[in-house]
Amino acid sequence: MERCSTPETAKHPERLRSSGPLFRVANNIGMRRADRLFQIVQHLRGRRLTTAAQLSQWLEVSERTVYRDISDLSRSGVPIEGEAGFGYRILRGFEVPPLMFTLDEVEALVIGARIVESWGGPVLGKASRSAIEKIAMALPSSRLTEIEGTRLFAPGFHLDPRTGATLELIRGAILKQRKLVLTYSDADSRASERKVRPLALNFWGTAWTLTAWCEAKRDFRNFRLDRCRKVDVSAEEFRPETGKTLADFLRRMEDGV
Repeated sequence: MERCSTPETAKHPERLRSSGPLFRVANNIGMRRADRLFQIVQHLRGRRLTTAAQLSQWLEVSERTVYRDISDLSRSGVPIEGEAGFGYRILRGFEVPPLMFTLDEVEALVIGARIVESWGGPVLGKASRSAIEKIAMALPSSRLTEIEGTRLFAPGFHLDPRTGATLELIRGAILKQRKLVLTYSDADSRASERKVRPLALNFWGTAWTLTAWCEAKRDFRNFRLDRCRKVDVSAEEFRPETGKTLADFLRRMEDGV
């Protein structure tokens, strides 16, 4: 099998200052293509031979684009063997340097993902599991035991699943800039109805709160999600207004007002 061309570092000395061959290419192009290059490397590492036609189908790009990407990866130092029409593979032992995490970094990622999985609602929980799986795929096999063996946990069996559902509803309203109508109970169990502009969700270790601009009080308020008896997303949208934004709230907190 013919080896693809090797790096031309003599012609491109700036490549010597970057952290790894894959990302030497990716840093010079848009994020969309960087993601595609990463996926190509992952596919080639996981199979004995992979054809350009297969990559084209999986990545939803033309075979011509695949050939160009493989050529660029090879020139940047990724050890790809093969040729057009036959298939490609990556030589054994190649790893992606930027993902060589320390043990502390691995444990930080795992406990963060587990907290989100337990406390962040079903959608974010699923996303956190997927993120850890992707990290695990990119780690050398000798490092996988660090993910599997960590003894940091965030149990969620005692949590009310309604809180996670409420969080997802509010998170969607924040992203879409839609007002919320809350039926809320205060610390003395007194109920009230509020129309608010949802601005941010905050996790305090034992509870989530919503930071919002309350139209009834004409001021910022924080609402505990576990005290929200009912949350409805209004059809009414809102746009940032001076004095009513998250930045305004944070400035007020910094000033101690």
